[in-house]
Formats: sequence, structure tokens, C-alpha cells
Amino acid sequence: MTELTKKLADVQTKLKAKKSSYNSFGKYYFRKSEDILEAVKPFLLQHNIYVTTSEEIVGTDPVPMLKVTATISDGANAIHASSIVGVDLNQKGMQTSQQFGAASTYGKKYALGNLFLIDDTEDADATNQHGKGVAAKVAAAKPAITSAQIVKAMEFIAGGGDISAIKSKYTLTPAQEKQLTK
Repeated sequence: MTELTKKLADVQTKLKAKKSSYNSFGKYYFRKSEDILEAVKPFLLQHNIYVTTSEEIVGTDPVPMLKVTATISDGANAIHASSIVGVDLNQKGMQTSQQFGAASTYGKKYALGNLFLIDDTEDADATNQHGKGVAAKVAAAKPAITSAQIVKAMEFIAGGGDISAIKSKYTLTPAQEKQLTK
């Protein structure tokens, strides 16, 4: 075991990165990359090490993909851990730079988590039901389509629109679906 490996193992076993952020929609606390970096700082001078992150675009089709690498080094040796995340260019309300920034931050969190063996079994990504719970199903129930909306839906489909877009927004009876697909 190298000296750097011993230092990393010490950090991995002692590191406690708090979950400082709260998601009020999902009602859970979560950890950000900043929380991990803050928790690592006391170990840097103690072990004469440094931690960096870097990123590169590793793909563009069908979406841009970022490879984020977290590195721990003592100046002579280095150990790396990476994560790969997609950039959601369809995220509403965000400019492109914000979309890349969000992906970068997410990738950093997971690259640092991989490097420091942070167990997120109690984190939101592990415990969040992602809309699969009973309350989420009730909240996500689609409204029934009205007769006025049927008329608009028929115009939409006549103009080249797809019925799946309508079905994703409204609950259709078999008769209404048949009416729209004539």
C-alpha cells in the first residue's frame, strides 16, 4: 500500500460530509459537492495532500456528456475517480451555461463521492421514490380531457401532432382515443 493510498484510506474512513441542502418538493436533505469539499479541507494540511476536480466533454450524441474526475494527490502520486453525466439541454428556465453548470456540479458530487467512498444510501437518490409512491401517483394523475380540449387536440393532430403528447397531458377514454386517431 502506497503512502498516498494510506492517506486516502484515512480520509475515507473519517470523512463526514453533511447534507446541508433541503429539497422542499421531495422533503429530503441532500449533499452537494461543496459539502464534500468543505469536509475534506481539514485533511489537506494534516496529510499534505490536495484535491482537484476536472471535467471534459466525452460525447455529444444524443446529449453532451461530461466526464468529471476527482483527484487526490501528494504531489508525487495521484488517485482518480470519475463520473459521467449528461447535460439536459431541454431543462426549462435555464440558459445553456446553467444547464452545463448543473451537470458539472452533479458530476463533481458523484466523482468526489466515488473517490471518498461516500455512501449515499440515505441520500435522496437512494430513498426518493421518484414519483412511484401512492401520494405521488395521486398528485401526478392527469385530468380528463374536456370536449373543448378534444377539438383542440383534433386540430393539433391534423397539423401533424402526435397523440402521445395529448395522452401524456390528459386521461383519455378508449372512445376519445378512437375519435382522435380516426
